[in-house]
Amino acid sequence: MAEILKGAAVTAALNEQMNKEVKELRAKGVKPTLAILRVGERPDDLSYEAGAMKRCASVGVEVKNVVLPMDVNSDTFFRKLKELNEDPDIHGILMFRPLPKQLDNEKARQMLDPAKDIDGCTDGSLAGVFTDTDVGFAPCTAQAAIEILDHYGIDCTGKRAAVIGRSLVVGRPVSMMLMHKNATVTTCHTKTKDMPTITRRADIIIVCAGKMESIGAEYFKEGQIVIDVGIGWNEEKGKLCGDVKFEEAESIVGAITPVPGGVGTVTTSVLVSHVVEAARRSLS
Repeated sequence: MAEILKGAAVTAALNEQMNKEVKELRAKGVKPTLAILRVGERPDDLSYEAGAMKRCASVGVEVKNVVLPMDVNSDTFFRKLKELNEDPDIHGILMFRPLPKQLDNEKARQMLDPAKDIDGCTDGSLAGVFTDTDVGFAPCTAQAAIEILDHYGIDCTGKRAAVIGRSLVVGRPVSMMLMHKNATVTTCHTKTKDMPTITRRADIIIVCAGKMESIGAEYFKEGQIVIDVGIGWNEEKGKLCGDVKFEEAESIVGAITPVPGGVGTVTTSVLVSHVVEAARRSLS
């Protein structure tokens, strides 16, 4: 049976480090602060916001909630975003998307200051991931996958890695981050031919296919490390499931993240750690 790479241990370690860093920053007169910019009352936004606020409170990061009505006009929205960009007391901005149709989503994404883009959605942040420099921040889910590998002492140097998925949110950035850790990376997608043959050659597989329980036993071999980023509600089973058929993979591979309790558990802590890091960078 595979080792289960639980996210709770990773989160605990991140929180311990953040508590220490926040105390050091406060001693220097800096209060790490997150601004949450939300339009309307979407249930998924509210749920994520509640989780982020709880995690911020647990490590001493302050939160400023900016809530605008669903019918907010463009001038009002972009004026508020500009104010948050320019406010020196705000270190990170979490902007919920998609925005309602009267607002230009692409304009908003590009207007967000990469230095405060703690969710890694701007082109500036993605360029920072590509160049491995401190420009903005990596997308939180992609970094959460890397944090799990680091916490469990999984050395990527010289390893073959396969990433299933090529989105800008996870697939492409995590492929680049693995390359920065000296892995040899193959990025697979819907047009990839004979994908199971490719993945069975890998030492590390990160699955972000976006299709629940689509990756079964034929994709795996003994000893592999599998990070399952996917999450969805399986009506038939009445539970949350990932992109990997967990029971099939667990009996083959060396280690695997569970769903729930894996990558998703770590993502919010990564988000908050980006706020702390942005506050630290503001001192330089």
